[in-house]
Amino acid sequence: MLILGGNGFIGSHLSDKLRAEGHVVSVFDRQLEAFRKPCQDVTYYQGDFGNRGLLQEALKGTEIVFHLINTTLPKTSNDDCVFDIQSNVIETIFLLEKCLENNVKKIIFVSSGGTIYGKPTKLPVSENCPTDPECSYGISKLTIEKYLALFNHLHGLDYTIVRPSNPYGERQNPSGIQGAISVFLGKVARNEPIQIWGDGEVVRDYIYISDLIEGIYRAATVTTASRVFNLGNGVGYSLNTIVETIQKVLCRSIKINYAEKRLFDIPEIYLDITKAKTELLWTPTITLNEGIERTWRFNNGLVNNDS
Repeated sequence: MLILGGNGFIGSHLSDKLRAEGHVVSVFDRQLEAFRKPCQDVTYYQGDFGNRGLLQEALKGTEIVFHLINTTLPKTSNDDCVFDIQSNVIETIFLLEKCLENNVKKIIFVSSGGTIYGKPTKLPVSENCPTDPECSYGISKLTIEKYLALFNHLHGLDYTIVRPSNPYGERQNPSGIQGAISVFLGKVARNEPIQIWGDGEVVRDYIYISDLIEGIYRAATVTTASRVFNLGNGVGYSLNTIVETIQKVLCRSIKINYAEKRLFDIPEIYLDITKAKTELLWTPTITLNEGIERTWRFNNGLVNNDS
């Protein structure tokens, strides 16, 4: 099995899961993992997604491809839409063509359970709800979904799409700009104030990494009638609630700096996960409190090891 983006936060945990289940794993990524050394039983291909020669080499003998690569973030994707399209959509179409040539049996595409929907017309958001992205990131994800359907229609290339909510957990960068829970906990570990854009009442669906990985694995291994699955907790939490929960779990007060609201932030979205529960026989098991406690141990350990 080949994981495109297998050295990132989600990809590294997926690699662990696949190897634990007895699969032979290859990883294609532009850089090594940030928080641990390379695994001896994994074959690595290090290069950009646009390195087509290396990508073709990695695809040889592969039966299932997990596509996790994305070169932009929701926050920055509108800054250069041409780059977003070229580096994600165009290169994914090349990938699909080469998957056909190499007789790849199935592609699992990790899309987005937030940005592709835009402002919800109803809550929770099901897979059949309107898709009206408000950032280039979401448009690119949705476009790739459409091309997967096209290649299946034209060539029979099998695929499943998962639309995660907001994953968090160990090995998510606590010093990054994506992943509110991990970033907040990183700030707390460094005794820095948390910054929140707006009044903190923006509501999102958060899923712990092990639950997400189990859903992705089942999407690859379970035969289903559907091809698109939301993977989240099915519950919405405001940023203020997240901070309050962190304070309770850690038994400490947190300083918050509120900044001006960002235009691209959808006020409220959380996912309907009924289809995943029914067809994948999957359900999240890690509570918000437990997930925060596990993530805190990892982030706090990083800070203590650096000091």
